[in-house]
Amino acid sequence: MARILVVDDEDQLRRLLDRTLARHGHVCALAADGTEARKCLAEMVFDLALCDVNMPGESGIDLARHIGAEYRDTAVIILTAVDDAKTADAAIESGTYGYLLKPFNANELIINIRNVLRRRKLEIANRMYRQDLERMVEERTAKLNKALEGSIQAMTRTVEARDPYTAGHQRRVADLAVAIAAEMNVTEERIEGIRMGGMIHDLGKISVPAEILSKPSRLTEIEFALMKTHPRSGFDIMAEIEFPWPIAQMVLQHHEKINGTGYPQGLAGESILLEARILCVADMVEAMASHRPYRPALGLDVALGEISMNRGVLYDPHAADACLSIFKTERFMFR
Repeated sequence: MARILVVDDEDQLRRLLDRTLARHGHVCALAADGTEARKCLAEMVFDLALCDVNMPGESGIDLARHIGAEYRDTAVIILTAVDDAKTADAAIESGTYGYLLKPFNANELIINIRNVLRRRKLEIANRMYRQDLERMVEERTAKLNKALEGSIQAMTRTVEARDPYTAGHQRRVADLAVAIAAEMNVTEERIEGIRMGGMIHDLGKISVPAEILSKPSRLTEIEFALMKTHPRSGFDIMAEIEFPWPIAQMVLQHHEKINGTGYPQGLAGESILLEARILCVADMVEAMASHRPYRPALGLDVALGEISMNRGVLYDPHAADACLSIFKTERFMFR
């Protein structure tokens, strides 16, 4: 049994269709024009609408477009006495399921209705399946992200246990990098990767001797050379872990400079990942603004001055501008 809306300005045809469809177990509502049809649609859910083309006021084609836009689960069959290619094209374009020429016999009508209802049922089932599948994917993705988040937090704590003087550094860098990326209109998905990368960008410091990490004076050339191995060490740890973002490359490249003077690869310009260029700016600002074992904090103004002075030289100009903007307008502050 289906609920069918019959829309036709011919009273005799409406009643004939009502009787015919009732004999096959369908329940009908009758409307003489588009206005009555819209009232019926607002009050009841229909499986199918049979719409005449030429009616006073709104045409059947326009009504079909309205049904398609507002009542997506209601199929439409167009009825017309005019065998016209233009009308047929308009009916197809409006998203109707069928097109019947008057006069039609009862068998032809019932066969068409049966086929349309079957197609409608399959389409609804397919849509529900896709929605269920999307929901399952979203749930699994949420679980995966939660697991990844836990792993990232564990790695962060491991680094900070080795280097207590920079406790919180990775989190603050991640926060600033996310704010910079948002200012640059980076996609939300990519921003989430930047956040993850920022949280563990110094993971490789676990391979650096603790006495170097906490040394209260300037590092010697040999000690600094050992410190400069941490991006590669972090990359080696992360390289075999599958993430939906290029986390290992972010870790490897976060000390690269756009003029090629950075380390460990000496990459330049756009050969450096955008994510790594953003992390480089955030890392430099946080490091200069914070205390270190070998010096007191230089302050945020000095850090921003460094970014401004070397914008387009050492630091990506777009990331630098975004960083300066969010601090100038007080839309970001370190927590």
